[in-house]
Amino acid sequence: MTDFASRLTRAPLAYDPDAGAEAEARFADQPRELRAVLAGAAGCSPFLNTLMGIEAEWLRDALAQSPEAALEAELAALTPAPPAETGSMLRRAKRRIALLAALADLGGVWALEEVTLALTRLADTAVQRALASHLAEEIRRGKIPDAQQGDEERGAGMVAFAMGKMGAYELNYSSDIDLICLFDDSQFDASACHEARQAFIRATRKTAALLNDHTGEGYVFRTDLRLRPDGSVTPVCLSMEAAERYYESLGRTWERAAWIKARPCAGDLAAGARFIETLRPFVWRRHLDYAAIQDAHDMRVRIRDHKGLGGALALAGHDMKLGQGGIREIEFFTQTRQLISGGRDPELRLRGTVEGLAALAAQGWIPAPQAAELTAHYRAHREVEHRLQMINDAQTHILPGTPEGFARLACFMGQADAAAWQRDLLERLAAVQSLTEEFFAPGSPAGPDTEAPELSEHQEAIVSGWRSYPSMRSSRAQEIFKRLQPELLSRLLKAPMPDEAVIGFDRFLSGLPAGVQLFSLFEANPTLIDLLIDVLTTAPELGEYLARNSGVFDAVIGGDFFADWPQKQVLAQDLNERLAASADYEHALDALRAWHKEWHFRIGVHHLRGLIDGVEAATQYAQLADTVLTAIWPLVAAEFARKHGAAPGRGAVVLGMGSLGAGRPTAASDVDLIVIYDAAGQEGSEGKRPLAARPYYARLTQALVTALSAPMAQGRLYEVDMRLRPSGRQGPVATAIKAFEAYQRDEAWTWEHLALTRARAVAGSVELGAEVEAFRGELLAQKSTGKGVAQAVADMRARLQAAKPARGALDAKDGAGRLQDIELMAQMLALQAASPSRKIEAQLLAGRRAGLIEKDDEQILLGAYRLLWRVQCAQRLLGDRVTDAERLGDGAQAFLLRETGAETLDALTAELAEVTAQAAQVINAALPAPSGAAGDTAS
Repeated sequence: MTDFASRLTRAPLAYDPDAGAEAEARFADQPRELRAVLAGAAGCSPFLNTLMGIEAEWLRDALAQSPEAALEAELAALTPAPPAETGSMLRRAKRRIALLAALADLGGVWALEEVTLALTRLADTAVQRALASHLAEEIRRGKIPDAQQGDEERGAGMVAFAMGKMGAYELNYSSDIDLICLFDDSQFDASACHEARQAFIRATRKTAALLNDHTGEGYVFRTDLRLRPDGSVTPVCLSMEAAERYYESLGRTWERAAWIKARPCAGDLAAGARFIETLRPFVWRRHLDYAAIQDAHDMRVRIRDHKGLGGALALAGHDMKLGQGGIREIEFFTQTRQLISGGRDPELRLRGTVEGLAALAAQGWIPAPQAAELTAHYRAHREVEHRLQMINDAQTHILPGTPEGFARLACFMGQADAAAWQRDLLERLAAVQSLTEEFFAPGSPAGPDTEAPELSEHQEAIVSGWRSYPSMRSSRAQEIFKRLQPELLSRLLKAPMPDEAVIGFDRFLSGLPAGVQLFSLFEANPTLIDLLIDVLTTAPELGEYLARNSGVFDAVIGGDFFADWPQKQVLAQDLNERLAASADYEHALDALRAWHKEWHFRIGVHHLRGLIDGVEAATQYAQLADTVLTAIWPLVAAEFARKHGAAPGRGAVVLGMGSLGAGRPTAASDVDLIVIYDAAGQEGSEGKRPLAARPYYARLTQALVTALSAPMAQGRLYEVDMRLRPSGRQGPVATAIKAFEAYQRDEAWTWEHLALTRARAVAGSVELGAEVEAFRGELLAQKSTGKGVAQAVADMRARLQAAKPARGALDAKDGAGRLQDIELMAQMLALQAASPSRKIEAQLLAGRRAGLIEKDDEQILLGAYRLLWRVQCAQRLLGDRVTDAERLGDGAQAFLLRETGAETLDALTAELAEVTAQAAQVINAALPAPSGAAGDTAS
């Protein structure tokens, strides 16, 4: 019997006996006790079953030795390598260690702390390897002053701190990882600090991307950088001096609690240890800090309110982490006790929850029986959490909502009697709730009403006019606002730019048609005021949008507004559920518009607060548009068919063009569409009011445009541009596929072939979409050899620059070397290389691989494009293409600088001037001189 098998103490029960039997047969050569664990794991977890199939050969070797030896071998295999190779190695290690840890956990070979330690060691190694690989690239490019090859392994002056569960070696099975990245500015001269800072910001972003990215090999860890000081506005890597100043002046209780668990995990560990020591007075106050109790309780209440976790305790759908009696309750209890007393008692300064409870009991701060009971419940809760996450490798803490789900979970816990197991779990949750609630002693704080803060004369003049606005018409609105006003003004004055905040709120309030509902919402959820202030001081036009569409605030308190972006299929399911509840076509369109507004607003807020960057925002805007178009087309088609009969022939496909086709729209993008149909020889439809095929599809397309763009009570979805269709405005709005193919082969101008490089099917007939895509590939190959392509592009470029020159230093779109110019170049390369790629990066790569441009030139264009894109995406969110830096408000400037990583606007404009000049030089060299011809040439 192997070492692993000899240490087994338990086994899960196979909920799915067929999957269990299949796994047992696959590992028939293993000992009986081990086969039982494998069968139970496969029968309860589709994810583990899949991993067993992928890693079957490796797993046999791992199970033949001790799990500790197998773990060490996998970690030792993670050696220094370039980023791409590092990513592949880390994903392989993640698969294997996830499988090993799960089986060791399920079989009782490892205790909870050993399981979480193994997962955390993998995370530590992953962060070190990912960070070092990208720091090595920065060093190789000479971007970190005085750094030498090999310094990357010691961080080259930068350190990543593991926060939360990772910091305490408590990572759960499908945990994300929280990191704060800082660099030791004392290691650099003042003149070199800026360059080092930019390099560290780039390395941090690329490290997070490498760990986050899902590929065919899986992913490493979801990585969250938002715990850093003032994470909504600061760059992803800060200097230690800036971080120290923030914590000294602005640090909050929750940040003190966060640093209890923090530790340096990658990079310059010595510098990290010094910084931890620097923060000691901030985290551990000298006096007994009983104010932390109220702070922590307020935080608990905010979490419950935000997540909708109040009400009676019940198992179905209960959140094991944040819900009543859950894991977070025990953690808050422990950390708050540590904060209260840790300044006076250094023995309490421990990272782990179990260790913290033991120390509190040992030092007499809590009764030993209470510590023992909470420790037992904590371990039991964490095991349930792990089983929930093992089922599908999901970062979830939500208990099932069905008997079948509980039956699976009970089997995973090794319990055949699901009802008895549920009773035991409910008792544990209730016990934790009782133990922790008693400590926090919740209740409304006593004391006088909040007093209104003192205002300046200018602010007083603005505020005095609020009572005259339409939102204050009713006495009820005035009464609620009177209660709300002191808190509101206090929060406005605490904004980084108080005057801008007051002026912005005044503008918002003046456009608000009614106040009762929104004022009540703010009163019950005052943190929404902070969100509103963020919007008003950064993106005033988005604030005006909120005044007209205040209903989107409902989404903010829906429970998952600040959660990660869902999978595209989850987005579609959410929309379909909303549409399914609609009574008719008009109600369905209204529901679709309301749904779209909520998600569109969410993307904007996430971008504004730095939860995502411009590239992530573009991906989300594209997925949102795809989901809307996929859903609205069958709605429109069904309503049209109800009047005129089913569509003749094979139906139609909707092509997304331009930024939509490339998957790169902004907050303010319209949608460029082409509709292609195939009547397949049918003359027309058969219905109440039949139509011939051509007018049928033309009017169906017009109905789609109306549904998307008509301004209704719930607003409009998108402006629609169909000028990219054959013959532009003169052509029919819907084109028969044979006519489309003939036009593209024989009549289309070069610019139309360039536009086709970004075309993709977004709605309609899948079969017809595949046919159009196949034709697109054939056409690009046919036209790639056209001798006049480069000349046509040069002429087109000259006309564009004459008609739309750059309008200012911050104009990211128009002008030589800017977005439109780079996109035109990339489309030309894609056409000449006969590449089906749609995204700019892939098109440039195709051009390089085809020998059309050199790698250095590709990198210059990519670098310029990425910076320009961040500027463009930020500006479109701010609501206007402000190309003059002096016209940007303070909030907008801060947002733009954070998004681009620039120190100042002068630095940003200088960098833009440099990269656009370099990009223009590359493009100039690649194209012939303009011919001066008046028109493009067909190719």
